[in-house]
Amino acid sequence: MDRLWAPWRLQYVKTNSEPNIDDFIAHYDQQTNDRENLVVCRSDLSIVILNRFPYNNGHLLVAPRRALAELEEMTDEEMIDGQKLIRDMITAMKAFMNPAGFNVGLNLGRAAGAGLPGHLHWHIVPRWSGDINFMTVCSDSRVIVQSLDELWVQLRTQLGLPVE
Repeated sequence: MDRLWAPWRLQYVKTNSEPNIDDFIAHYDQQTNDRENLVVCRSDLSIVILNRFPYNNGHLLVAPRRALAELEEMTDEEMIDGQKLIRDMITAMKAFMNPAGFNVGLNLGRAAGAGLPGHLHWHIVPRWSGDINFMTVCSDSRVIVQSLDELWVQLRTQLGLPVE
């Protein structure tokens, strides 16, 4: 039997409730502890966060800074701002990660796989030829080759942002 230790999930399990979206956004948008919170950068309207549970090395989340559940709730400015950040993150990762491609998308609603249905966000997942290997096929496991902190430093450095 495989065991996965995830003590950071205890609070969620104990409450057995959905996180408060406003609290969630406030936590990541507080503009302090960006390294600890894995916040790569912010614009006036959007935020970029490393995925704590990545599908692949470099997995990022790009979200509006307002709590929005549906695309039609976004203003044109928020949509354009978010898409520009997606472009900027892909450009930055191309420069130092050399991926062969990217998966970019969003899940709208719980039935579509949204883990936090009250707050839409885009996933950016860098891909390399052969990155799905025997580990995923044989053991239903993923190998992430870089720590989140190291990736955070590399992205911030590439973007010309402070790392301290």
